[in-house]
Amino acid sequence: MKSEPDAYSYEDLEREKRGQGHWEGIRNFQSRNFMKNDMRVGDLVFFYYSSCPEPGIAGIMEVASEPYPDHTQFDQKSDYYDPTSREEKPKWWMVDVKAVEKLPNYVSLKTMRETSELAEMITLRKGNRLSITPITKAEWGTVLRLGGKR
Repeated sequence: MKSEPDAYSYEDLEREKRGQGHWEGIRNFQSRNFMKNDMRVGDLVFFYYSSCPEPGIAGIMEVASEPYPDHTQFDQKSDYYDPTSREEKPKWWMVDVKAVEKLPNYVSLKTMRETSELAEMITLRKGNRLSITPITKAEWGTVLRLGGKR
């Protein structure tokens, strides 16, 4: 799951009440579907920094809720307001996530691109702009190793 560190960092999540916050503002249908249809409470996910000098994976989060409608789609003052969405039929969803741990070693995008075991990782595909992408069990293990967890 991607976020810009100057907008919402892993440390910001840790500072939330109980180290838990909601992942709002997803406005891409494919990313929404990954979150809404595939994520389950207890799933572990990586916290990825994007749109920064050195993109990469900073930490691990746990999905802490079932998907539910993203309230920001109905808030006219929100950057994520969507006038086409209706409360009776919401278009956008979110989940709560909680901080598990910051990785001992930051795993940069450069490092991931140089790691052959990650060659097929969706996040690394040319032109990928999705903020949420699934990864395989093998990719998860490789990132953990690169991050100093194995």
